[in-house]
Amino acid sequence: MQKNVKGAVCRAVRGRSMRSVMRTIYVLFDLDGTLLDTLDDLWAAVNAALRHGGCPQISRAQVRRFLGNGAVQLMRRSVPGGESHPGFQDMLAYFKQYYAAHCEEKTAPFPGMDEALDRLRAMGCRTAIISNKFDAAVKKLADSCFPGRTDLAVGENEAAGIRRKPAPDMVLSAMKQLGADPGDSIYIGDSEVDAETAAAAGLPCILVSWGFRDRPELERLHPLFMADRPDQLPDLIREFAAASAPEKGGSAYD
Repeated sequence: MQKNVKGAVCRAVRGRSMRSVMRTIYVLFDLDGTLLDTLDDLWAAVNAALRHGGCPQISRAQVRRFLGNGAVQLMRRSVPGGESHPGFQDMLAYFKQYYAAHCEEKTAPFPGMDEALDRLRAMGCRTAIISNKFDAAVKKLADSCFPGRTDLAVGENEAAGIRRKPAPDMVLSAMKQLGADPGDSIYIGDSEVDAETAAAAGLPCILVSWGFRDRPELERLHPLFMADRPDQLPDLIREFAAASAPEKGGSAYD
């Protein structure tokens, strides 16, 4: 699925219909490792849950590698034996409770992210946060870290039949809520899960190197663009908008 990321933008551009000059670009963000540096709070919550269950502590580097697929998968990878451990469900519940109470202790936007979001808003973009983190935490962090800077924030909601990433459901649901056209939309993330999510939703992808995966690993996923600093994102969105604009009428982002 990862090798289809480049093809996603080609399909989106080929299938594009004529739109007005003042088109809106929809920028769909992953949260952890993309907008927010959440690693230390997640590491603390994992180890608190492991201590609660009498299990060995794990390193920050291990938690970094385990992130990307939501709380259940994070704990499956962190608890010895995963779900087969008799205390797994208790530790998972403890993790969620602990993290909800402590998710803002060290978490902060990556340097330059507030300014990048402000520039995107000034360009007329609409933005959304789409995360595999449980929904209450996503909304809490969006409200506290990015007040007025995003249009929508959604977290895991598989109980409602919306599959978590890398299935496209969360992205497609967010796009529907925003009224977004696929040809005017782009997804930004920091991992293989994000590249797969974008491809599954038929969207081009920007991968960022400041998150939970290293740049060489991300380059092998062949995203439309790579970004090494948040201040590069608005210019990459301009480039996407110009390259994907209808042949007649140009782009409002030129």
